[in-house]
Amino acid sequence: MAAASAARRVLRSCATQLSARAARPVLARQALAPMTQAVSAVRGFSRASWEAGDDVDLDSVAYGFMASQALFAGIELGIFDKIAAAGEKGLDAKGIWTACGIESPRMTTLLTSLTAVKCLRRSSDGLYTLSPNTAQYMVSSSRHYYGDYLQYQIGRQFYQQMGALPDVMKTGKAPSYASWFSDPQVAKMYTSAQHNGSMATAKYLVKKKLQLGGISDMLDVGGGSGAFSYVFTGATPGLKSTVLELPEVCRTGEGIKKDQPQDVQDRVNFVELDATSPDWPVNDASYDLVLMSYISGSVPESVILPLYKNAFKALRPGGRLLVHDFMANDSLDGPALGALWGLQHVTVNASGLGLCPAEIIARMEKAGFEQGKSETMEMIHGMTKLIVAHKA
Repeated sequence: MAAASAARRVLRSCATQLSARAARPVLARQALAPMTQAVSAVRGFSRASWEAGDDVDLDSVAYGFMASQALFAGIELGIFDKIAAAGEKGLDAKGIWTACGIESPRMTTLLTSLTAVKCLRRSSDGLYTLSPNTAQYMVSSSRHYYGDYLQYQIGRQFYQQMGALPDVMKTGKAPSYASWFSDPQVAKMYTSAQHNGSMATAKYLVKKKLQLGGISDMLDVGGGSGAFSYVFTGATPGLKSTVLELPEVCRTGEGIKKDQPQDVQDRVNFVELDATSPDWPVNDASYDLVLMSYISGSVPESVILPLYKNAFKALRPGGRLLVHDFMANDSLDGPALGALWGLQHVTVNASGLGLCPAEIIARMEKAGFEQGKSETMEMIHGMTKLIVAHKA
């Protein structure tokens, strides 16, 4: 009980900090990367290191958690922002100590680690500057910033959950997303941290991958903050969207919706529902598009087919189901981050399915969607894919 209470206090503290950060008038609010996450067209780094060579680098895998925590600490302490504010010259260790308010040698230990993993660069005269990727993605004034997503959702939520993986694998017992999100502070932190990443992904999808056409009604199942709905309605005159979400997530989403243009606010509606419910509060054949982003990997395997059947019923003839999620390739040998995200979901969805396109498409077709017509698209490179199914 004491541990649970302590965890709740941490979550509440983080949610308060996240809300305060979200209120700041900085460009960082406009382009957080994912689940997520900046898309592959934006990020400038490669994930080839996981696939390099013929054998595992055991030490890099085993000790990788130390580098993760170094990065999360750098974000939380404001190290990257302070160095960025100093300009091209950079800051020495004492200057960073003072700027961050921590006058201790342990700060230099952290700086050494961040330099070793290439987040920072240190000159021969002891001045620290940012690497290009750190400057672009970990500085809060950058429009590509997604540090709050890493700090709050990955560092404070998923990181802790992954510690339970061995027990979950043995027992098959893990909290569900519905039970996890019943805590208002957890739901608020997760949804807020995810929002800008989903906005970036949705914009990329509309700009590069998908022609929305003249659709008029959209159903956003498990739509979180409503990010995809805001982008899709903003890009499509007259389009209305209904977001089905858990009650506490809807409350956070309604708050985020107030920051959208009035025209978009008027055309996006939140409806409280656990999407795994067999009955959705929508009429049959009433939508042109049903979207499920990060839902299929977050529910028990037995629920996926009923979800797709509900989507099929909700769609008009000629309508489309979009499934966007973390996926491995059909060969089940990578990519590493797509596979690892599937494993992370096990800790909050022990009865779930590790996703790949073939598994998704087989269930879509069983639900009634056209055989052999589904399309697979790479979204966030090495992590997520989009599957589009068509109703005849």
